Amino acid sequence: MHRSFTFRAVVCLATLAPATLLQAAADPQVEALKQELLALKQRYEAQQNALMVLEQRLRQVEEAPPAPQPKRLVKSPAEPTRGGQVAAAGSGSSYGQSLKDDSEPAQSVSNLYDEASGFFGGGKFSVETGLTYTHYDTRALVLNGFLALDSIFLGDINIDRIKADNWTLDLTARYNLAQRWQFDINVPIVYRDSTYSSGGAGGSGQSESEASVTRDPTLGDINVGVAYKFLDESESLPDAVFTLRVKAPTGKDPYGIKLREVAGNDNLAVPESLPTGNGVWSVTPGISLVKTFDPAVLFGSLSYTYNMQDSFSDISPEAGSKVPGDVKLGDSWQIGGGIAFALNEKMSMSFSVTDQFARKSKIRQDGGDWQSITNSDYNAANFNIGLTFAASENLTIVPNLAIGLTDDAPDFSFSLKFPYYF
Repeated sequence: MHRSFTFRAVVCLATLAPATLLQAAADPQVEALKQELLALKQRYEAQQNALMVLEQRLRQVEEAPPAPQPKRLVKSPAEPTRGGQVAAAGSGSSYGQSLKDDSEPAQSVSNLYDEASGFFGGGKFSVETGLTYTHYDTRALVLNGFLALDSIFLGDINIDRIKADNWTLDLTARYNLAQRWQFDINVPIVYRDSTYSSGGAGGSGQSESEASVTRDPTLGDINVGVAYKFLDESESLPDAVFTLRVKAPTGKDPYGIKLREVAGNDNLAVPESLPTGNGVWSVTPGISLVKTFDPAVLFGSLSYTYNMQDSFSDISPEAGSKVPGDVKLGDSWQIGGGIAFALNEKMSMSFSVTDQFARKSKIRQDGGDWQSITNSDYNAANFNIGLTFAASENLTIVPNLAIGLTDDAPDFSFSLKFPYYF
């Protein structure tokens, strides 16, 4: 009985031994597979977490209001672009065209370039409404007598004064073609109010008197222009624009306007009405240059105005007289230059000086000789302070203050322009 039990136990052990040994041998592989599976699960969970975080960031960016990243105000065309390449000089991409994406200039700088070069658009159609107020206040001391002992004046002294306030509403339409050509037309509406005064002393018996003359809003001289951008800014060259303007005599000309005496003062005569134009055709070629010197922008311009000779049925200012004749207004040069810089993404400021000087004008009665008009030549210089404000992507506000530097220039002039881009 004991032997039978022992035999059976041995048989059972012999039978179970191979399975137990096989399971023991397979356990390390199973553990390894389990460990590998666990590592894969952990990696998968990490990837899922990373994807979730990225999706949250993407939603935050999409739902956040657009806020432009800080941009450089100006950039030299020779600096590396995003791809590491250097913009080649004369490659056909100017300052306003080659700077893209994060390297794009501030909008205030682009607007400043438009104003400085007179080249608007960027392949767009634009309209501009402008309002300009100009104030003149001129005094003239008229002596009628002689000096006694080189110190005492014997005779009459008249102090003449002219105050003029002019308002001009300008409507301008521009079309820019292929970043090279620009065509525009300008239509001015002019309102004028002038006050003339004169006083007497020294026994003349004349009392001080004044008279005002007003011109209701009337069409001025319409002018059209074409501009060609023949040079793009590079590291050493500026943007250069050639312009040509033609002005038509659509306003009221100043010839044949009669003078009338003011009651009580024989020394004062005022015009019956005021002109709103020059009365002759004129052609003005010009050139403007703009160059970036980080962070400033320098600009300059030069133009020449040629006034054509014309004939009129009446050139006499005397009442009751009509004298036909010819008029040749003096040609003029205008030169200007200044500096500008951007204050921030929306605003830029400029300072400039302009000077316009003209030759004397001439008149000729039918059958007579040419005669120069006294004091018709002038030199009008102004100091200008300008500002550009980018109100929106399409609308810009441009105020400008001009202060007269010479006697022939207006005391001051203030303009407010609203260029709008479509």
